[in-house]
Amino acid sequence: LAGVPFAVKNLFAVAGLPTLAGSKINAERPPALRDAAAVAALRRAGAVLVGALNMDEYAFGFTTENTHYGATRNPHDPDRMAGGSSGGSAAAVAAGLVPLALGSDTNGSIRVPASLCGVFGLKPTYGRLSRAGAALFSFSLDHIGPLARAVRDVALAFDLLQGPDSADPVCSQRPVERVLPHLGASIADLRIAVADGYFAEDAAPEALEAVERVARALGAERRVNFPQVPLAGAAASIITHAEGSNVHLEDLRIRPDDFDPMTRDRFLAGALVPGAWLVQARRFRRWFRERALEVFAQVDLVLTPTTPFAAPPIGQARSTVAGREVFTRAHVGAFTRPWSFIGFPAMSLPVQQPGGLPLGVQLVAAPYNEAWILRVAAALETDGVVAAPAVTDARDDMAGRGDPEATGCTFKSSPSKYSARGTQTSAGKFTWKIRRGPYPSGRAKRLGCSGSPFRLYLTHSIFYSTRYILFYTVERTRNFNFNPLGRDSCTHQTLLPVR
Repeated sequence: LAGVPFAVKNLFAVAGLPTLAGSKINAERPPALRDAAAVAALRRAGAVLVGALNMDEYAFGFTTENTHYGATRNPHDPDRMAGGSSGGSAAAVAAGLVPLALGSDTNGSIRVPASLCGVFGLKPTYGRLSRAGAALFSFSLDHIGPLARAVRDVALAFDLLQGPDSADPVCSQRPVERVLPHLGASIADLRIAVADGYFAEDAAPEALEAVERVARALGAERRVNFPQVPLAGAAASIITHAEGSNVHLEDLRIRPDDFDPMTRDRFLAGALVPGAWLVQARRFRRWFRERALEVFAQVDLVLTPTTPFAAPPIGQARSTVAGREVFTRAHVGAFTRPWSFIGFPAMSLPVQQPGGLPLGVQLVAAPYNEAWILRVAAALETDGVVAAPAVTDARDDMAGRGDPEATGCTFKSSPSKYSARGTQTSAGKFTWKIRRGPYPSGRAKRLGCSGSPFRLYLTHSIFYSTRYILFYTVERTRNFNFNPLGRDSCTHQTLLPVR
């Protein structure tokens, strides 16, 4: 990964920065002394960390409509949700800001935004990847995993993140099992089925059709049923609320007004969950896991929709699905929650709807069979059945407009001795040359041309060979930009909407 930029959900510790976890409270806490295990692993492989990304406060949400830092918008339609709680991670990858991002998943927080933003998102087996250095939400449900625009990138990140870690008590002691070298292996011997019953109900027709399209491509005709799936969702909710509220109980007592109001109310409800309910929910988890393993003794992989519908408009509290009104935030995770509940690996694969928004199809396997999931995903990608759809961004919008301020003008920073010259190509991309320098790292410079319809930020530079490479972003109305996380920090930033 030498030189490959990546970004992380801002609940991963980054040395020298406070670990926000989408909150106002954590911004006042001391900076992290070291990187989270996953961040350190990618950096050891040569990847360059360029961003810490927006999320639902303390990961408690499915929409990344953050009261403190704003809603993360969907790159395919900025009026729509990016999903959550790893919404910043999915949006950054979908928009092409980074090829790889890390997220966390408690009830679907990698897979839901991956589905709504049209990227690949993997939630591995519970304990497969170390969570050390990540701000946990629900100890018995939290997973971490990668999001990317290509299956190969997901597989590469998964390989690099594997391995035992004593700093995470639940991290598996399994040795590293490389997936990437076997990504092109045949899938002819894999038994693939489609989940019926609960997973074929309360979903938009296009979500179910996406599953059928993938099933036809794989020749998957068998249907399987999982018992009592709605109870699995209810039990997962009880555990999530109770464990999450326990983590933040002290702040709930002394600083309730500093929470996002929606998050605070959920945590307060969790603090009131009766102990008997929590015990019963955990007992049911064992029962449901055993029933699921019985199904997976007969098949290797199961297909379901990732989300019941495509990205809803930001702020939409209710949605109508199959003639029934549902709460948007709760129902968007209806098909992901059961698998986090029992820790089975699952991955969202993007399917482009003709003339519409992307949707995800979910591949699920029994524990530690991520290799099967990734092999099937790679085969589908090769055949063109699944793919991350392109996004037209601000740079492409400016292409061919003949704006004199957008072509060949000089962008000056402060101090004035540092400047760069940008030239727009026909594809709407920019090339940069250092006028004087080297450009100082560690400080974000806001640049702009007089009268230009956009503002450009140089975020940081790295020296490679005989030249400096500049990382930059274009700010435009209803598009995304990276805003500095700290006054003097430009290497680690947060994804926020521009209004």
